[in-house]
Amino acid sequence: MKKTLLLFLAALALSSAFAQQKLVPAQSEIVFVSKQLGVPVDGKFKKFDAQIAFDTKKPETGKINFAIDLGSAEIGDAETIKELKKPDWFSVVKFPQATFASSAIKAVGPGKYEVSETLSIKGNTKPVVVPVTLVQTGTTGLAQGSFVLKRNDFQIGAGEWADVSIVANDVTVKFKLALAGL
Repeated sequence: MKKTLLLFLAALALSSAFAQQKLVPAQSEIVFVSKQLGVPVDGKFKKFDAQIAFDTKKPETGKINFAIDLGSAEIGDAETIKELKKPDWFSVVKFPQATFASSAIKAVGPGKYEVSETLSIKGNTKPVVVPVTLVQTGTTGLAQGSFVLKRNDFQIGAGEWADVSIVANDVTVKFKLALAGL
């Protein structure tokens, strides 16, 4: 409840200061790739939302707040999906969302940005820098990128699953976000 209220207040503050972009969920995706016993395993999140206020002419003034419904994770079969919701993995009853909050956005080339963010998963918060490529067509855009997170930093796969020889510590997160109102 507290995180939802904070995201709402952040969105309200952003809407008064900047033109906001709207996420187009049907054209957006967040996927992740982990390795189990060295074999890549693909997953995705079906539910997520973002509050984005971004001006390509002044990227440093932008703000991005993102929430991912951890209970919407899909990977493998129904048994694996059920396992992901348990305390050793995402603990969705206690921590239903992962959140990103930008602290800085820097242009690094035409259509390329680095977004410094705070990533929170399961009550663990770490800074990350996410490279983003933005392709703009009129008033719509496609933001794409990927980054690697260390799952043990966030206690994802705790207990017997913390052993990185079974499930690798590196998880690649890839995203494609369709935005309206650029």
